[in-house]
Amino acid sequence: MSNPQQLRYSKEHEWLSAVEDGVATIGITEYAANALGDVVYAQLPAVGDTVTAGETCGELESTKSVSDLYSPVSGEVTEANQDVVDDPSLVNSAPFEGGWLFKVRVAGEPEDLLSADEYTEFSGN
Repeated sequence: MSNPQQLRYSKEHEWLSAVEDGVATIGITEYAANALGDVVYAQLPAVGDTVTAGETCGELESTKSVSDLYSPVSGEVTEANQDVVDDPSLVNSAPFEGGWLFKVRVAGEPEDLLSADEYTEFSGN
């Protein structure tokens, strides 16, 4: 498993893209997608929702279990990935590309996020 170097990672297994024009993209890692199994349902935060770093903002349901989705940053949701709502398997097949989950206008600098190497060490992959 290879975690893209340009992303930052949370200990809850979410990734965060670089903040561009105040907005960052969020998804779950390949490690988390594999641990969940086949994702069959995604409940994502809606545009305009406020999310708080470390708090639940949605859920992913798989053939194995239901898992809460946590935001790695605080801010306002600017976009939810409708493609993932329509085809949740994108979370498994392309977790770092088409399987992204939502975008957030970030309020402040993200803290406590791991580099790719730190996340690899943390997750054991």
